[in-house]
Amino acid sequence: MCGIAGAFFWRDTTEARRAHAIVSAMTEAERHRGPDGSGVVVSEGGGVRCALGHRRLAIIDLSDRAAQPMKSASAPIWITFNGEIYNFRQMRRDLEASGRRFTSESDTEVVLQGYETWGEAVIDRLRGMFAFAIYDGRAHRLLLARDRLGVKPLYVFAGSGVLLFASEVRSLLASGIVRRRLDPIALDHYLAYQTAPTPRTLVAGVRLLGPGHRLMVDETGQPAERRYWDFFDNSPAAPADTTDVSARQRVHALLRQAVEGHLVSDVPVGIFLSGGIDSTAVVALVRESGLQPRTFSVVMPGTAQDEARYSRAVADRFACQHQEIVLTEGELTASVRAALDSVDHPTGDGVNTFVVSRAVRQAGIKVALSGLGGDELFGGYPSFGRLRRLRTYARLWRQSPAAVRAAAAAAVRSLGRASVTTEKTAALLESDGSSSQVFPILRQVFGRAERAALLGHRPVDGADDEYVRLLAAAAAEHPDRDLMSFVSFAEARTYMHDVLLRDSDQMSMAHGLELRVPLLDHMLVEQVVGLPERLKASGATPKRLLVESVGDVMPPGIVRRPKRGFVLPFEAWMKGELRGLCAHHLGPDGLGRLGLIQRGPVEALWRSFLSGDGRTTWSRPWTLVAFDAWRERNAISA
Repeated sequence: MCGIAGAFFWRDTTEARRAHAIVSAMTEAERHRGPDGSGVVVSEGGGVRCALGHRRLAIIDLSDRAAQPMKSASAPIWITFNGEIYNFRQMRRDLEASGRRFTSESDTEVVLQGYETWGEAVIDRLRGMFAFAIYDGRAHRLLLARDRLGVKPLYVFAGSGVLLFASEVRSLLASGIVRRRLDPIALDHYLAYQTAPTPRTLVAGVRLLGPGHRLMVDETGQPAERRYWDFFDNSPAAPADTTDVSARQRVHALLRQAVEGHLVSDVPVGIFLSGGIDSTAVVALVRESGLQPRTFSVVMPGTAQDEARYSRAVADRFACQHQEIVLTEGELTASVRAALDSVDHPTGDGVNTFVVSRAVRQAGIKVALSGLGGDELFGGYPSFGRLRRLRTYARLWRQSPAAVRAAAAAAVRSLGRASVTTEKTAALLESDGSSSQVFPILRQVFGRAERAALLGHRPVDGADDEYVRLLAAAAAEHPDRDLMSFVSFAEARTYMHDVLLRDSDQMSMAHGLELRVPLLDHMLVEQVVGLPERLKASGATPKRLLVESVGDVMPPGIVRRPKRGFVLPFEAWMKGELRGLCAHHLGPDGLGRLGLIQRGPVEALWRSFLSGDGRTTWSRPWTLVAFDAWRERNAISA
């Protein structure tokens, strides 16, 4: 796990002649991602100049032989790589059988020599999380690629005669080439979904390369992007006669492969243990592989958020080397401010990941496994049930004229009490009832009418909504997929990709901690997505397929416990120790003074929250605080 950055120039400009200095500044902005080393190289020829930069977090092959950027011994080809390839040893054996010889034990060199041997097709052989750039000096072109589920980020900016890339937005800003200007459409989306949907970011002109995508640029300066992996295309439907037993056996085998692969490391590996189903499944599979799990749980004694009894039960059941990290409320509130300072691209979440990652890193761990992905893949979110229930009513309102639906929505807004529930109900009535429109509404923080008030103009909606467009395209291309698979896709490509994975990367790497997610192994995903719904539906057992595939080893109290994440008491904090911070961003001298968001609605929202009138939950004002703290720190203007 590292930080990468680079610049590809196809014109001889002042910036091109400063390529080394520009990329050095970009990599310095990512120092926290790689405290173990750094490097910048510049290669030119054929009318182009390419500079690659790297910040190293040494995990596999700790020697200098694995330093980056790395050059091929037999050709003018360079690579800068971020991530881990879990099947690199098998790939290395295949390459050695074809005559290749290696100078390091790193997975990076395997990718580099794999490119020399197979070209772009090396991407299809990779099993892991990755974002990398390869400059091929023979063809004078740059290849960028990102892993299938989007675990590792890769941001891109295309300017006049230059293409920049980096692991973080702040790195692109440090280049001095990217203007610090806000993307107004991305801001609208941020208010709706507490994030900017891929490919947009909040910085105008900066894009996040899509999951499962690669991008090529040559001396013509015309980027060519294509998708090499797709959630549905690469997850063929299982045979109709697939049985419960055969499905569980196959899923168990893939779960074990994924977890064992994610343990590959030359440094100790820990596990985030919450005591929920997903993290318990990871612990159980590590134990099954013959290793003693080393687990970490954050505990808050005497608070409603303390779940130590669950994590202790799991640690005892699997004889873990377990460490409880005790945090006081004072330490947690101080962490909130530190987390805001560490944010690379804002979301309305992420502080919890920052807290856990810092504690585990301070315990001397550089690699940790997380159960992220279990809810999306195995049906753990309420959205799976909600969308099914709403689909029944959708058949009725889809038959109603649009004018009738609009009138019903207006009546709800005028007669109902102003609240999140009222706005979502009205939005559902206005929609066409399709899953593509209904699902995004269920995930919204601010509804369309609220965004109109905050922005002072009509917000993005309908066909212009990135998530509606994404889901509608998937539904049209794959009409035969069942509802559960569709919701898995929707959750994975929206909230998981743009909030959870983004937060996991930026908050863990803020402490130089590599966070791995074995439940998002792409071969496991392909298998589960392809299974018919009858084999995945939970019924009386939450995430039944996952629980039964792991085996009869989970403590019953873990399986049956009420679902909840690692929840911090923001409601109390924002009215107490964090009130001054929030008031700075939401009060008369805060966000509203800039003209980006209307002052009156912002202040009204803050007053409503403080009054405890029940209309404003903490996540709504906090979404604005997180945005403005990021904007202020990065000097982003309209």
